[in-house]
Amino acid sequence: MGIRSTRFLVVLVVGVLVGAVGYLLISGESTSSDPVAAPPTVPEDIDSTPASSEPQPSTSTEPTVIEGVTTTTDARVREVDTVPGWTVGQPWGSTVGLTMFRGNPTRSYYGSGPVPDDPSILWKYPDTPMCRSSSSGGETKVWCGNGWTGQPIVWERPDGITEVIFGAYDGAVHFVDAATGEDLRPKYQTEDIIKGTVTLDPDGYPLLYFGSRDNKLRIIALDRDTPERMWSLDANAVDGIWNNDWDSNPVIVDDIMYEGGENGWFFAVELNREYLDSGLVNVDPEIVFMMPGYTDELIAKSGRNVSIEMSVAVFDQRVYFANSGGRIVGLDVSDVRSGNAPIVFDYYAGGDIDASIVTDEDGMLYVAIEHEPSQMSQVERARNLEVGQLIKLDPYTSGDPRIWGLDLTSGSADSGAWSTPALYEGVVYVNVHLGELLAVDAETGEILWTDQVGQHSWSSPVIVDGHLVTVTCLGDLRSYSLDDPRAPVKEWSVDLGGACLEATPAVWDGRIYVGSRDGFVRALG
Repeated sequence: MGIRSTRFLVVLVVGVLVGAVGYLLISGESTSSDPVAAPPTVPEDIDSTPASSEPQPSTSTEPTVIEGVTTTTDARVREVDTVPGWTVGQPWGSTVGLTMFRGNPTRSYYGSGPVPDDPSILWKYPDTPMCRSSSSGGETKVWCGNGWTGQPIVWERPDGITEVIFGAYDGAVHFVDAATGEDLRPKYQTEDIIKGTVTLDPDGYPLLYFGSRDNKLRIIALDRDTPERMWSLDANAVDGIWNNDWDSNPVIVDDIMYEGGENGWFFAVELNREYLDSGLVNVDPEIVFMMPGYTDELIAKSGRNVSIEMSVAVFDQRVYFANSGGRIVGLDVSDVRSGNAPIVFDYYAGGDIDASIVTDEDGMLYVAIEHEPSQMSQVERARNLEVGQLIKLDPYTSGDPRIWGLDLTSGSADSGAWSTPALYEGVVYVNVHLGELLAVDAETGEILWTDQVGQHSWSSPVIVDGHLVTVTCLGDLRSYSLDDPRAPVKEWSVDLGGACLEATPAVWDGRIYVGSRDGFVRALG
C-alpha cells in the first residue's frame, strides 16, 4: 500500500469516527487562517490531448480499497478515487442524507422514502420572499426563490436533527430545521444570487461547498457558531471566457473536489481535510489539475458561450463534463493527484448542455441537450439536429459512441432539455422544455410514454421507492407510480401557488422539499 493511499484511507476512517465530535465542538473562535486561493498555474506536465483513439476503462495503479457506501448495508469495497458501477443509484459516503445534486457522483441517487401518498404543505420558508437584483450580460433583473438547479440537500445531523440546506436567489445559504421550517444557523450571505445546488461533505466533515454569481466558489465550515468561509476560488483567477458564475454542483470523491465554472474551466482540487487540535475542521486546498473545457476549434464551431454549468459526473476513474458549446469530455483521473488527467473521451454534440450527465452501472452516458436556434451557429445547429437532444453514448467504444438520440425540437422554437435524466428499471425519464415528461427505453431510445407538465419544464425528475416525483412550471408538485416503469400512472398533484417551479425537489424520510420562483421553499408530507 503506497504512502499516499494509506494517508487517504486513514483520513477517511478518522473522518467518520470523529466527524460527530468535531461537529459538536462549536464553541470558541476559529483558529483557521481562512486562506483564499491565489491565481492557480497550470502544471507543466498536464497532458490535455487524447490519450488514445480507442478509450479503455482506466485501472488504478494503487489498489488500496476503502469501505463501500456506508449509509447502506453494502459490504463491498472500492479503490480510492474510483466510483464503481455498483454505486449507481446508491447514497454516497458516510454522511446520512442527500448531500449533493442527484445524491452521488453518477448523479443517480434521488433520496430516501417513503414518498407521501396524500401530501399537504407542512411549512413555508421564510416569512418574506427571498429576492435580490442581479446583473449579467448588461441586464439587471430581480430574482426570487430557487430556480435551476436549486435542489435542497437534506441530512441527518449527529445531534439527531434533520437539516435542510439550500442556496437561494437572495444570495444566501439557508439552514432550516426539516421538522419546523425554522432557522437552525445564521444564513451565510454572498454578494449575488446562488443558482446551483450546494454540496455537503459526504465523508462526515462539517464542510459545505458551493458557488455564487459573485464569482466565488467557496468552502465554509459548519462547526462554528456562525458558518465561516475557509477557502474561495475567484472565477477571474484564470483567463476564462463567457461568465464568472458557478452553477455547477461540486462533487467530492476521496478528498478531491471536481468542479466546472461558467468561465469555461474545469478544476480538480485536493482538499486536505483535517481536524485541528481544537477539534475544529480545517482545509488546505490545492488545485492539482485545471484545464479549459474549450478549444479554438470548438469556438469556431459554436461561438464563445462555452461555460460549464452542468454538474460534473464521475464513474470508475473518469470524470465527465460538458459545456454550452456542445462538447462532452471524459478525463482519466487515476493520476489526478500528480496533476495528470488526460482526455480519454471527446465528443461534439452541438447545443448548450446544461443538464448533468448521468451514468448507468455499465458506464454509459445519458445526456440532455438544449436547442436554441437563435443562439446557435449553423454548424452547431446542424450537429445538434443530427445527434438529437436526448442521447445515449458509449464512451469506451472505438467507433461512433452514439447509441441512440431523440429529436425533441419543434421548428424554430427553443426546445430540447435543461432537465437531468433519471434512470429506473431500464427506463430514462426526463422533462423537456416544450412541456412533456418522457419515459424512454434505455436500450433502444424508444419513447414509451409521455405526459404534459407545461412549457419551460427545467426541473429534474427524482425517483424514490418506485415513485417518480417532479414539479412543473404550471406550479404543481406531482407523483407518478412506477409499478410499471414503462407506463407511469399519476397518483397525485399539489398546487404550490401557480409560480413556476424550476428547482429539483428533494425527497427524504416521508417529506418533500422544493423551492419555487415565488421566493419560498416548502415542505410537504
